Formats: sequence, structure tokens, C-alpha cells
Amino acid sequence: MGRGVKATVIGGVFAVMVGGAGYGAYNILSALSGDGGGTSGVAAQKKSGPPDKDEVRKTTAEFFAAWEKGEAATAASYTNNDAAAEQLLTAFGDDAHITDVKITPGTTSGTTVPYTVKAKVAYGGRSKPLSYSSRLTVVRGLTSGRALVDWQPSVVHPELKKDDTLVTERSDSPPIEAVGRDGSELTKEKYPSLGPLLDALREKYGRKAGGSSGIELVVRHSAGAPDTSLLTLAEGKPGKLTTTISPSAQAAAEKAVKRFGQSSVVAVKPSTGEVLAVANNRTDGFNAAFEGQSAPGSTMKIITAAMLIDNGVTSMNGPAPCPPTATWQSQTFNNLKGMKPNENATLADSFMRSCNTAFIKLIDEKPLTDASLNQEAEQHFGLGQDNWKTGVVSFDGSVPAVGGPDRAAGAIGQGQVQMSPLNMASVTATAITGTFRQPYLVSPRLDDRQLAQAQGLKASTAAQLKQMMRLTATQGTAQGAMAGLGGDIGAKTGSAEVDGNAKSNSWFTGFRNDIAAAAMTEEGGHGGDAAGPIVAAVLRTGG
Repeated sequence: MGRGVKATVIGGVFAVMVGGAGYGAYNILSALSGDGGGTSGVAAQKKSGPPDKDEVRKTTAEFFAAWEKGEAATAASYTNNDAAAEQLLTAFGDDAHITDVKITPGTTSGTTVPYTVKAKVAYGGRSKPLSYSSRLTVVRGLTSGRALVDWQPSVVHPELKKDDTLVTERSDSPPIEAVGRDGSELTKEKYPSLGPLLDALREKYGRKAGGSSGIELVVRHSAGAPDTSLLTLAEGKPGKLTTTISPSAQAAAEKAVKRFGQSSVVAVKPSTGEVLAVANNRTDGFNAAFEGQSAPGSTMKIITAAMLIDNGVTSMNGPAPCPPTATWQSQTFNNLKGMKPNENATLADSFMRSCNTAFIKLIDEKPLTDASLNQEAEQHFGLGQDNWKTGVVSFDGSVPAVGGPDRAAGAIGQGQVQMSPLNMASVTATAITGTFRQPYLVSPRLDDRQLAQAQGLKASTAAQLKQMMRLTATQGTAQGAMAGLGGDIGAKTGSAEVDGNAKSNSWFTGFRNDIAAAAMTEEGGHGGDAAGPIVAAVLRTGG
């Protein structure tokens, strides 16, 4: 720290000490020592190992004091990424118009310090108090040996992630009052998983729903994601937006995904394509339920079975032998550990036991080609054409036409096949009705969207798929997860291996009467272990 800056800090500390207020009241000697603040000053012996209690206290005190006074550069100098920290701390005052900052630390745990920020947001002649809690961790600087705040955007506000910033302004997007299919209001507080979706719906439909803008403090996300509102200074007029969400199914989905980390689920109404529920329990806040792109494992066998039936290779009661291994173009494929081979198995037998080798052996039969699975997915299930218009951003699935080992891998939901839970819920809906109805969250009548179209399935193919899923739910690999569910039920399990993961991803899709759902849990193991109970919980509501 230069001499002029040092004098400013001393003056600031002295003023605070005289007034007896704020966390900025810290020992003047710490400012003089250069031990934890600034970038120069009296040289100190380089230390190693985790910061001790005094270093943690000293570093956070100096960081908080500078932040309280709006000295972004000085505060940033107490972090291990001063460039990023200065940019965000500057925006805190200049762009977010946050002043009168007071920071109160909580009880330190090791090198982690929780704290509460109280401040005021003032813009356009309006002002409101702001209060929130966050936490930071103090680490040892790799080159300097100084104790420094480990810089994360969440240090400034817990809602901030990489490349986000804070802005207070008159909103471009009027607020909405989003309601479910029963007319009841959907809020982030009641349904946390809907938060990102409600933000996206607001940005797209706020004006179409008849709303008018207000003044808000928002998180401005990178890559064009919708803003997240933190504080409203001047109320806009919300527009009422009706969604397809079923509050009972949504509540069940929210509760179910909380049982397993990194989980997502979607439920749809097969007779209409309406999305009944969408929930995520993820540390990254990503809407994997709609936008995820992962190998779906053996849930893909619904589409593969349809391909085999449609091309006359076999039928539900036709042959689909299940050998111990199957080799395709020099690559050997295995079944799940413990599966007994059955050379006399039918397609229904191999489907409900989820025998990989049966499907691998059959994809070499004429008239199948490298493009057959791709054609089945696109033409009959409406996947992979980048034309779904759900009302928010979503992924349409991808089943590319490929040769070599990936052709075999794709038949069992590995290789280059990519799906989201939304895609697999739609696959089940198409399989049991024979008709592809593109899923949607907001009625296309609101903005004249043209929903995607596909041929759907022959009645005989759909009937066989539905019956095989029924057998899987009552006698096969999905029996445990679906136990206790009444009505017309069916399901398919999936386990998708991902390079670098200790356990496979758990996939499960199923139906009960006029509701279809699919879920994925990262590293959840077998399909029935994690994703299965999530789907069953949503199906239990009946939509």
C-alpha cells in the first residue's frame, strides 16, 4: 500500500474509532504493518500453511472495513483475485447503487467467516433497505504467503455466480404473476425449483401478459440468462401468466429431488403435452430438467425397441436372445453384473430385464442401417431437430446417425446419444399414446408459437411399447420403485456410465394413467435406486 493510501486508511480507521461504530474499527497498527492489507508496505516474512485465527480476523476486518467505505480497490487488495473483486465491488456501488453498508461478522469456523450485510439501495428517487447474509473463506496466498479472502462472487452476494454482476435500474421485463393450471400462484418461495423458470417466463412474457416495469436491484447474469430480481424499489404492474404446472405434482417433484443431490425431474400430460412439473436439486442452479444433455442409459431402449418393431426385426413376443456378452465391430458390450443370460428371451423379456446384449445383437439385422435409430427418434418421437418451443429454453435431444461402436452404444443410451429428463418424459408420453405432442409450459396461443410435429407411432408399435413398460414396472427392473402405485402403470430404468464418474447416472421414466415423468440423478447408480423413487413420487400425485 502506498503512503497516500495508507494515510487514508489510518484516517478512516481513526474516524470510526472515535465514533465507535462499524466493523471498520480495527487496530491502526494492522493498517501500518502491511501484514494483511494492500499490495506493499513493510515486508513481512512469508508464511505457509492455513491462516491462523488472528490472520483470519485481521484480513476479514480490513476487507470489510474497505468494503463498508466503498473503497473497491482497497477491499479487492485483500483478496486472491483483486481484478475480479474490484470490478464486482465497484459495480456494487456504481451500478447497483448500494450505499450505507454495514457488515456484521458471525462466529468464525476455522477459516470461514459468516456475515450479515445491511445497506440501502437508492435509485430514481426511490430507496429501500437491503439485508442479506453470506460467507467467505480466508486462504494463504500462493505467491505472497499473505492471508487473503478467497474470491468468489458470492462474497458480495450469495446469488452471484461467475461473471454475474449487480444492477439497479428500471426493469426491461415487467413482473408476472405466474399461476398454475388450477389458477393458484406459483412463487419462488413456495416452489424453489421454479425460480429460474419464472425469471425466464418473466423476461419472455412480462409484456405479453400485460405487465408494466418497476425499479429493481437484480443479478445480471452472463450469457444472456434472465435477470434475477433481489429487491423491488418501485413496484411494476404484474401481468398474469397462466402456465401448465400442476401445483400438486410440482410440490411432489420439489420434495422428491431433495432426497438425492444433483437430481432433476419433469412430468408431462401425455394426452396434451402440457408440462405438469419441473424440479431440480443442483448445486450449480442449472435447469438440467429442461436443458440437460446426458446419455440416458437404458431408458433409450424404448426408442430402440420401437425401431426394431417398426422395421420388422422383431416384436414384443419375438426373439431377442440375451447372451452374456455381445461384440460389435471389435467392441464388447456386457450386461449389468449378475444378469443371467437367456438365449430364448423375447423382446419383452430382454426389455423388462434391461439386457444390453439383446439390443446390441439385433441392431445388425437387416434392414437396419447407421441412420435407423436417428430416423426413429426424429420422425416418430420428435427428437433432435431443434424445433421444440416449450415457452422457455430447452434441449430437444440428440440421436445422431453414427457408425462404428457408437452405433451399438447408442442403442443402449450411451455413445453420442444425449437427452434431458424433459426429452425422456416426452418419449414415454409418445410411446404410450402413439402420438408425439411437443411438451410446453406456456400455451402457444399466447404468442402464436408453432409447436414441433412428428409422425408418431403405429398403433401396434405403441401398444407393444406400453405393454413392455407395464411388465417392467410390475415384473422387471422398475418393480421396486413402482411398488404401491395403482392404476395403469409402466416404466423403464436406465444406468448411464460417464467417464470419470465412480458411479453411473441413474435414469428412470414411467407413466401412471395420464401422467408421464422422467428423472436423472448424477452418480445415482442403478435407475431404480435414485431416479426411480423420484419419478414414483411425482406419478403418485396423478397430476
